[in-house]
Amino acid sequence: MKRLEGKVALISGASSGIGAASAIRFAEEGAKIVICDIDEMKASSVVQAIQATGGEVIFARLDVRDESQWISAFQAGVSKFGFVNVVMNSAGIAVTGNVETMSFDDWNKELSVNLNGTFFGVKHAFKNLRKKGGSIINLSSIEGIVGHPEYAAYCAGKGAIRNLTKSAALHAGRSGYKIRVNSIHPGYIVTPMVGNDPVELERLAKLHPIGFLGEAIDIANMALFLASDESRFATGAEFVVDGGFLAQ
Repeated sequence: MKRLEGKVALISGASSGIGAASAIRFAEEGAKIVICDIDEMKASSVVQAIQATGGEVIFARLDVRDESQWISAFQAGVSKFGFVNVVMNSAGIAVTGNVETMSFDDWNKELSVNLNGTFFGVKHAFKNLRKKGGSIINLSSIEGIVGHPEYAAYCAGKGAIRNLTKSAALHAGRSGYKIRVNSIHPGYIVTPMVGNDPVELERLAKLHPIGFLGEAIDIANMALFLASDESRFATGAEFVVDGGFLAQ
């Protein structure tokens, strides 16, 4: 039996990077997938990749800053597949700026996607998962645990996601919901957010004791564990996948 047989996963930011890798990996293990993103053209390649291997998948346009679009995305998943029982909040951006130079507009831009978007995802996941239970997976970062001088808003948002996760997990447990809520904290991963400058990639790799940068599949495999029933005793926890970055 495949590890996610009987699961329906709604994934934000699923047109590229970690979200796309997770959607494909989940589908390989038997999940039905709701691909959510603002970029339908890029998302179409992920949809096609899943369909090519016989997976079941739909696309739902989702700007994570808009609560009404979250409602529509869940409705699309339920209408097609009957329910949703895995939600992965992986949409995110990184706006540079330290606390002294960052504009308030850039601060709000960052937090509206990374933090508010995750809040909406968790809120509406609860509404859809509380009867039958399921798993919510929030994508944070190593910079949700330690700081970076030039990413003030990114660190603030990812740190908030870390503790929002814990708050939501406690709420689920004390409400008697069979909902698990966990966060993943990647190190530097080779994705469009990190870029493809070879000199910069080499510099970043040296920050990780393991000696190389992670790939999206490395985070997708952790998300797969959290989406599956193998992680049934894990909630309110932070799962670091960082090549040893935080061990230093």
